[in-house]
Amino acid sequence: MSANRPAAVVVLAAGEGTRMKSTTPKVLHALCGRSLVGHVVAASRELSPEHLVVVVGHAREQVSAHLAEIDAEVRTAVQHEQNGTGHAVRMGLEELSNSGVALDGTVIVVCGDTPLLTGETLQRLAAAHADDGNAVTVLSAEVPDATGYGRIVRDDATGAVTAIVEHKDATATQRAIREINSGVFAFDAQLLTDALGKVRTDNSQGEEYLTDVLGILREAGHRVGACVAADHREIVGINNRVQLAEANRLLNDRLLERAMLSGVTVVDPATTWVDVTVTFEPDSLVHPGTQLLGATHLATRAEVGPNSRLTDTAVGQGAVVAFTVAEGAEIGPGASVGPYAYLRPGSRLGAKAKAGTYVEMKNATIGEGTKVPHLSYVGDATIGEHTNIGAASVFVNYDGVNKHHTTIGSHCRTGADNMLVAPVTIGDGAYTAAGSVITKDVPPGSLAVARGQQRNIEGWVARKRPGSAAARAAEAARREGEGQQ
Repeated sequence: MSANRPAAVVVLAAGEGTRMKSTTPKVLHALCGRSLVGHVVAASRELSPEHLVVVVGHAREQVSAHLAEIDAEVRTAVQHEQNGTGHAVRMGLEELSNSGVALDGTVIVVCGDTPLLTGETLQRLAAAHADDGNAVTVLSAEVPDATGYGRIVRDDATGAVTAIVEHKDATATQRAIREINSGVFAFDAQLLTDALGKVRTDNSQGEEYLTDVLGILREAGHRVGACVAADHREIVGINNRVQLAEANRLLNDRLLERAMLSGVTVVDPATTWVDVTVTFEPDSLVHPGTQLLGATHLATRAEVGPNSRLTDTAVGQGAVVAFTVAEGAEIGPGASVGPYAYLRPGSRLGAKAKAGTYVEMKNATIGEGTKVPHLSYVGDATIGEHTNIGAASVFVNYDGVNKHHTTIGSHCRTGADNMLVAPVTIGDGAYTAAGSVITKDVPPGSLAVARGQQRNIEGWVARKRPGSAAARAAEAARREGEGQQ
């Protein structure tokens, strides 16, 4: 366990986020497979805090339910009225106190709308706080343009923070400072608790500002320090959809860089999108226009894309998946999928199996070496090994009320344009004729023919479609045939 393990992390997630122009609470907007607050919770967990409290307010039932889904150990505290950041932190500490928790050590305060913040940066903050013996340590960042941000003013001799000056209040000299306040802090727990009780509301907003705690502690003779983030982009908060898209791009680039440095080939990072939960093995290959979402995993030498979207899908070693949408699927080693295939949940392809062009599958298990080459729907089915399903086949699995299962054995050959009406079983080594509607079980090694006898009605076009182009063509062909006799 880290020596810098904090007593608590308090995540501020009570705001409404009106600039998002959305019925969805701001902190629940997602990027790269996690909500904004989900990213912050995940980064906070890397500190292994004794307690993790998220302060909720706007749409608190919805936010609390989401938090329970992503992290069952998270505590929630309610800020019924938006009375400022200091008030929000006080609500978080009171939740712990009311539960009998006596905090001793460091309290980290983070914002719930900073999804790019990393656990590594929070660990650096906690370490700097402990090493410098600060009462409070501000996470700061040096930015190219500090316009609008609170500036960090330091003592030239000691490097201690003497003030955080808002842009509108800053002098010309202070506005030249590029080090800014991120809104993320490390506090001594007891000093924080005491200082929050002294925060006043005699300001233009009538709110309790967390930053006032810094002045209170400094006036009491305690040291205030700052830890500079390695990458200023980590502290970016999300307030509107433009910033959400920008953060999405930054995080996606970070994830792809990590993948490429671990041995994955990403042909065009600009058109490739991945979730934080996607995993890769070395020598996997991702073509342009591909989205890899959820718990998708690419094994070594797997090849995905172009223009594919895989969600919660496992792609086996050496498998090739092109122009495909897949969700909740398992694609075996050496299998081939696409182009233009759709694998729905429960689709499982064995080694070297194939789901070809314009093939849709759902809740289907396809054995090793079995091929469904093109233009077919396979639903609620089990197919054995080295079987071939003819083109334009439909597994008729739904009777309007219930779904039914089709079982096809190994080394079978079904004809093109088959309707396989479930429940039905085709035994090993059996064949079915093209154009058949199979409604009864087919024994192993049998040929099933289930189609009407063909009959030709001579002269029908001339009688029923006189004067038509078809009639003229037929008459010309008849004359040509007579001339050749």
